[in-house]
Amino acid sequence: MPQCYLNGDYVALSDARISPLDRGFLFGDSVYEVLPVFAGRMFLFREHFDRLARSLREIRVENPHTHQEWRAILEQLIVRNGGGDMYVYLQVTRGAEFGRNHAFPVPAVKPTVFVMASPLPVLTEEQRAAGFAAITVQDFRWGRCDIKSTALLANVLMKQQAADAGAYEALIVRDGEVLEGSSTSVFIVANGVLVTPPNSHRILPGTTRDATLSLATNVMPVEIRSISLDELRAADEVWISAATRDVLPVTSVDAAPIGSGKPGPAWLRLREAFARLRQQLADTPVYEP
Repeated sequence: MPQCYLNGDYVALSDARISPLDRGFLFGDSVYEVLPVFAGRMFLFREHFDRLARSLREIRVENPHTHQEWRAILEQLIVRNGGGDMYVYLQVTRGAEFGRNHAFPVPAVKPTVFVMASPLPVLTEEQRAAGFAAITVQDFRWGRCDIKSTALLANVLMKQQAADAGAYEALIVRDGEVLEGSSTSVFIVANGVLVTPPNSHRILPGTTRDATLSLATNVMPVEIRSISLDELRAADEVWISAATRDVLPVTSVDAAPIGSGKPGPAWLRLREAFARLRQQLADTPVYEP
């Protein structure tokens, strides 16, 4: 079994135990991050842990580690799991207390920290060449989607709705505007311009989204603005992005083709840019400070 980190100790994942009184288990009172690792090197470490720090502030949990301490924990876990390509999942809960009280414990309890490493999802060249299907779903999530909370039941139900329809992702719509996917950020290409919705309480700030925007500025004009459902359906290209899958082309939405029904030329250029970025990371002998 792979090694994980739990409250200061590295143990086999099969031996890890967390109290049923933990508030993450009882209430989903916890936040998380997912960090890709390429050739043993963490991708966008600072951006992910800046977002973790923000999520913890928003739910009023003291960050149990500094960035440097987090880096040391993850570096050791990556080594213990053989290095190479993987992703690291980490979760911080408010901790465990006796009973089931909705309000915060008084005095505060020690947060629970759990980190594990898993293989990166493998997508074949045939899948990428064909692109991916998506459906649209109406938004029924809670009002603070900018917090990377583990309370993901609505997202799970949306993802399953996509799976039931034979699609890869569910694109979330509220008041006629496309916000994001159930586990991804969303982009459209229209008239040569890359468009993505602005961050708000209804959208999780995406680290891979930001990397995509940074790379895209060398390829095409970029706009950050709302996207209507009609614009989505009429787009030349639609993309989704996530930490473990970089940027993927969506070639149909609600069973209707997007553009030519095949991955478009703008996505092909972005894919090459991401490949160069990963190779640059793999060729870097040390982590950034």
